[in-house]
Amino acid sequence: MGDMPLNDMPWWRWRANVRSALHMLSDPVFHQECWLAGAPGYGDITDAVYRLVEDTWLDNWSADRYVGAIFRDAREAAAVDAAVLRVLRILHQVGPDAPVSEYLRHPDWTEAVAAAREAHVLLATADGDDPDGRPGTLQELVAAQQIG
Repeated sequence: MGDMPLNDMPWWRWRANVRSALHMLSDPVFHQECWLAGAPGYGDITDAVYRLVEDTWLDNWSADRYVGAIFRDAREAAAVDAAVLRVLRILHQVGPDAPVSEYLRHPDWTEAVAAAREAHVLLATADGDDPDGRPGTLQELVAAQQIG
């Protein structure tokens, strides 16, 4: 989240959490090299889902509610909604404590990753970041949020 304009959205800390989660959920190489490998500093899939919905309540209502606060426009909100619905459906089917491999083997995982990727690219591009960069650690996310 290097060059992200951290404070140009009213609820930019929430945006940073959503972006971090979408970035991790959208990167199959990251899934293999970090989550499956158990690399420290990134949390797990459940942590990413929690960041995606914890403050926003996107598990209860539409991201459209946050246009102008977290999301720049209806297009970003719709993409985030699509990703949230797909990821949460899998989470509810495999369970929050399931091993990473259960998520990756789920028949709808590829679709969830694609939806997360679409949302991630929209948000990262709008923030002036490279959507293809490696996801940052949770420590980097916290440090970026303390800057603002």
